[in-house]
Amino acid sequence: MPNTLIIEIGIAVLLVALVGLLANRLRFSVIPFFIIIGMVLGHESYPNFIKDMLASVGNEGFTHAVESVWKFLTFRESKPFIDFMGRLGVLFLLFYLGLEFSVGRLIKSGKSIVAGGSFYVALNFVSGLLVGWMMDLPFKEVMVLCGIMTSSSTAIVAKVLTDLKRTANPETEVIMGMIMFDDLFIAMHISFLSGLILTGSSSFWAVAGTSLLALGFILTFLILGRKLIPFIDKLLQEKSSELFILIIFSLLFTIAGFSETIHVAEAIGALMAGLVFADSKYLKKIEGMVLPFKDFFGAMFFFSFGLSIDMYSLGGAVGWAAFAAVITIIGNVASGYFATRFSDLKPKNSVDIGFTLSARGEFSIIMANIGKAGKLLPVIQSFVVVYVLILSIVSPLLTKESRNIWNRLSGQKEAPKKVKKKLSDLEASGQE
Repeated sequence: MPNTLIIEIGIAVLLVALVGLLANRLRFSVIPFFIIIGMVLGHESYPNFIKDMLASVGNEGFTHAVESVWKFLTFRESKPFIDFMGRLGVLFLLFYLGLEFSVGRLIKSGKSIVAGGSFYVALNFVSGLLVGWMMDLPFKEVMVLCGIMTSSSTAIVAKVLTDLKRTANPETEVIMGMIMFDDLFIAMHISFLSGLILTGSSSFWAVAGTSLLALGFILTFLILGRKLIPFIDKLLQEKSSELFILIIFSLLFTIAGFSETIHVAEAIGALMAGLVFADSKYLKKIEGMVLPFKDFFGAMFFFSFGLSIDMYSLGGAVGWAAFAAVITIIGNVASGYFATRFSDLKPKNSVDIGFTLSARGEFSIIMANIGKAGKLLPVIQSFVVVYVLILSIVSPLLTKESRNIWNRLSGQKEAPKKVKKKLSDLEASGQE
């Protein structure tokens, strides 16, 4: 059998690039496109529409040619390597988040963000408890579900705000502050899930001990890391680009790998590494070097997640995921209204905040992967696929139309659009 590893990886990257171009052309988030292309491919059996097409043609030669091409699209030889690239994607996503995160900024943002963020986290967490109870899931699955429904997608939110040119709007500071607060909670929740799921222990004291170990690891690492950053800066001083990035990556992978050995999710180790390097005087250079890796391996992370999903097994989770998505949107608008009360914003900004924060993506999938690593019920994987697909598509659309939706709900008329005058009109009015 010929070695097809390189050609399969080349095809995978090409397909990811093509669907990314399609997403940009349609002005959608790329995340659902990456997941869908992975779900459609990677399986031995054809999708039903290909079966129907081959049956209608009835040509053996054509069928054989399609089967030969399809063998490449199942990624049988390269799938383990693609999965590994997906794991790297998680590390780079969390590391980059750590570089962007600042506890000092969160404290400086004031009570409006802390109060709004607390209400946001509490409301979404309770929604997860409600859905988990209605689905009659065991405790571990419910805790993962709570994390899935609480974690907003920083990547989608940032892209939507940029595309809609709302980065300078007054509510954007509140949105980003609430996301920072949410990310802080997610970091703590991942450490809790590490103790609850990754150790495989059912004893309360064993789980509590591992969770405390994770918390101790985080606090110790932050304290020691901040003291070591001057030494690291000295190590990075006047180094070539090659040595610079080798030092950064070696520390990132070592820290993430060490956290995994003590049953703390490797994503937490990557996040801690990012938080430490956020205090480096070479922060901008680190961000510039890491960003391309974050984008590339992040895309492969979503693609590899899609490859791991059997799209024909999603039927049982569609109804629950759609129900959870509706609850998420309603709850986030409520938390947005609560945030506006503490930040002196207008009530109409509540829908801007709520719709924007409803996006779900990378962190929901990371939570589901923790459940998969702990061999929890497969329904969690099916649920998160449909849930993320719905909200990663619907949330940007709602955000774009948030002003019109508010006007209709409040009975207000849309503000008349300003008519741009042509140069000839201005000249005519000047002559009168």
